[in-house]
Amino acid sequence: MPMKILKNYTNKNFWKNKSVLITGINGFIGGNLSKYLVNLGAKVTGITNNKVKNRFLEFEKLSNKVKVHQVNLHKYAEVDKFIIKTKVDICIHLAAQVDVNIAKVNPLLTFQSNITGTYNLLESLRQKHETKSIIIASSDKSYGSYPLKKLPYKETYDLRPIYPYDVSKACGDLISKSYSSDLFNMPIIITRFANIYGPGQLNFTALVPDCILAVENYRKFTPRGNGTNKRDFLYVKDVCDLYTCLSFNLFKNKELKGEVFNAGTTHGYRVDQVLKKICMLSNRNDLYLKIKNDFKNKSLSGEIQHQFMNYNKLQKYFGWKPKYNLNDGLVETLEWYKDFLQINSYKYFIKK
Repeated sequence: MPMKILKNYTNKNFWKNKSVLITGINGFIGGNLSKYLVNLGAKVTGITNNKVKNRFLEFEKLSNKVKVHQVNLHKYAEVDKFIIKTKVDICIHLAAQVDVNIAKVNPLLTFQSNITGTYNLLESLRQKHETKSIIIASSDKSYGSYPLKKLPYKETYDLRPIYPYDVSKACGDLISKSYSSDLFNMPIIITRFANIYGPGQLNFTALVPDCILAVENYRKFTPRGNGTNKRDFLYVKDVCDLYTCLSFNLFKNKELKGEVFNAGTTHGYRVDQVLKKICMLSNRNDLYLKIKNDFKNKSLSGEIQHQFMNYNKLQKYFGWKPKYNLNDGLVETLEWYKDFLQINSYKYFIKK
């Protein structure tokens, strides 16, 4: 049932000393969300399966303000041991294998990370009966491929994915729905967001940071398709604001359990349009002309052709809408990467 947004979802009196668990804290969104919640006074604990410190948290001088533990979500005993000894008021589950290209060549790793990791975490939280708000990050790719005339996706659409990454996210999505059902009554909201971009995205196979490397003359940009496929792009600061809104409202109102929320900007941008915008903002028209030429005779393989989202349900329930348009988000993003790459080599983040 639609309800009025609780406007005080960023009230520091609520967040002060709230124990928030972020899985995948070493990831792009996990780092940004940690920064956002620490600034609200939350006690942020993160888990990662990576021994390497989060360079985003270090760069933002947040490493000593969050607790990070190495936990393998593939192993239930390890997950349960951690959950038993850790206070968790709110959990935001972001941990995933997010690289579509890796999913194409290593579906097993993708299924383990995105399916096994999800049910291990939820089962452990279920056994403890403590957490009052759980947000599960699914994906727009869970929907699979729909004709362009059917876009943007609606939350009521069937999930019909085919490719490994998309299937893995849909499975985690359905598992979460099961745990939020009347059988278990767990306080879970599922989010299906568009492509997220912004400062701290250190997966340099992603479109925006990959293009920025080329703009800054670090390496050549190689298109994966011909640039005509459409994607929606949501700025990471809007995502952090939205996760805060949803986790707060679910904490206050258990009737939200089991709800699914899409988020995007309602715009389906052609990939070549996004690249052109990045190049134009950087005064690199020469680079765009080269990329445009490289698009010739390329075709997209193993990926959905067109995807974009709206935020109608979020607006109806909470009055929420994105604050950033693509242009403003890219301006901030470009500035951040210029500073970051002056002291960090991008090669450090390239998967061997």
